[in-house]
Amino acid sequence: MEDRENAKKRLVFVTVGTTSFDALVKAVVTQHVQDELLKRGYTHLLIQMGRGTFFPTKCDGADGSLVVDYFTFSSSIADHIRSASLVISHAGSGSIFETLKLGKPLIVVVNEDLMDNHQCELAEALEERKHLYYTRPHTLHQTLTKMELESLVPYTPGDGTPVARIIDRFLGFPDD
Repeated sequence: MEDRENAKKRLVFVTVGTTSFDALVKAVVTQHVQDELLKRGYTHLLIQMGRGTFFPTKCDGADGSLVVDYFTFSSSIADHIRSASLVISHAGSGSIFETLKLGKPLIVVVNEDLMDNHQCELAEALEERKHLYYTRPHTLHQTLTKMELESLVPYTPGDGTPVARIIDRFLGFPDD
């Protein structure tokens, strides 16, 4: 029975990183967002909430709603990302590229309270290339309603080998 439930499980993993991003946590637990996720066939919402002070209500989904759970930190979020059908993430480059390298659909939400222009610029550039969706907490619901995951283009990481060779030569290391 449990294997059948796991086969039907469609997880949305939300990560805020190591800071506080209560605006994102509050946005993903609104009824509008949860209803849209259910409408799109998602069954579970797992939130990594970092240093946040807003604690969402956990839910077992018994009434047909999303199963909602959360935790503060994990030594690695890679396993959570791997098990996700959709990732909603803060705009940190590490979380963005880890998710894209694992081939998971991604919505990046910029933390306007901490916003560095480089985070905004990175998210915008990757959205222009159709690798992800980019939004703000107050427009997350609209992004979900308009998203077409099949239109996303898989991200292919660049090869850093040529740059590493140049640095090695500059530092006096022999070529392999």
